[in-house]
Amino acid sequence: MFYHIVALLRNWRCNFCGDCLSFNETHLRRAVGSKATLERSKRGFCFLGKEKFMRTFIYVDGFNLYHRMLQGNGHLKWLNLKELSEKVLRPENVVSRVNYYTARVSARLNPDGPKNQQKYLDALETVPEIKIHYGNFQVNKKYSPLVPCHPDVKPIFQPWPSVVRVIKTEEKGSDVNLAAHLVRDAFRNAFDVAAVITNDTDLVEPIRIVIEELQKPVGILSPVTKPAKDLKDVASFLRFIRPAQVSQSQFPDSIHRPNTTPIVRPSTWL
Repeated sequence: MFYHIVALLRNWRCNFCGDCLSFNETHLRRAVGSKATLERSKRGFCFLGKEKFMRTFIYVDGFNLYHRMLQGNGHLKWLNLKELSEKVLRPENVVSRVNYYTARVSARLNPDGPKNQQKYLDALETVPEIKIHYGNFQVNKKYSPLVPCHPDVKPIFQPWPSVVRVIKTEEKGSDVNLAAHLVRDAFRNAFDVAAVITNDTDLVEPIRIVIEELQKPVGILSPVTKPAKDLKDVASFLRFIRPAQVSQSQFPDSIHRPNTTPIVRPSTWL
């Protein structure tokens, strides 16, 4: 029976991405599993071509998306995450929740950072389906090992130091929050299908738990052209976020709100 399903899937025109399937048999066996799993999958897997609206939750690893796709591209930062998700997914995926995981940045590295970020958070809050979850952003001065000076290069300093003091930025808590909420929401049957915007392999295990143990499909919306192999292997489906889709999903430069001042896009983000 399994191999009949494999043969069927191999010749199925994917209604999710428009391309033929390229999953290997191991992935398909995990996706199909038992008859009960297959029936649940038909209700949720985008790539099975079901013409049925599916409650879709999006989980956004904010700092991963920023560093992988938005950093240095100010014109892309004023991003409506719900609109982007709808462009990347199929019309059958009804985006009913976007969970955005971030942390408030420090002004120590960029004096305008907190002000610009707050404008963006205010913009996100105008979208009812978007919910913001906060971790912690830490800026610390730490000693870090220095690469030894090459023997053919004259050292700038004498003696050459073994360590240097650096400013290290770290974001704490967001990946843990995302993982916990993904598993919780699947356990509560809050969604039919989930998609995670990330390239962080720390999220492989919670994604695997939801797919294999809770029998819910979870896809990756990749902010990079070459996503991590472990994420590709575990995900129910993979979609790539195109720069054009990001460009087309920007908020208006000025967002008007009733009985209050408009939210204006930062000038450096134009």
